[in-house]
Amino acid sequence: MYVDSHDLQAEFPEYKDRIQHLRASDPHFALLYDEYHKVEGEVHDVEEHDVPVSDLIFETLKKRRLKLKDELYAMLHA
Repeated sequence: MYVDSHDLQAEFPEYKDRIQHLRASDPHFALLYDEYHKVEGEVHDVEEHDVPVSDLIFETLKKRRLKLKDELYAMLHA
């Protein structure tokens, strides 16, 4: 099955340079960025490889990914 990439730089290509700058200069942004990509990897594994998880866990992962993406976008847009 093909699964869309939700890499942060793919989601916000217009902020590519700002993402790199904030990762290097803002420890809180870097922490959220790393957590986002960890959760994104878990969601990707479930979608791509049919990793067995309950619907509740899967929905929780997707909601966590969205919350992190919203927080990161707010920091990028500030």
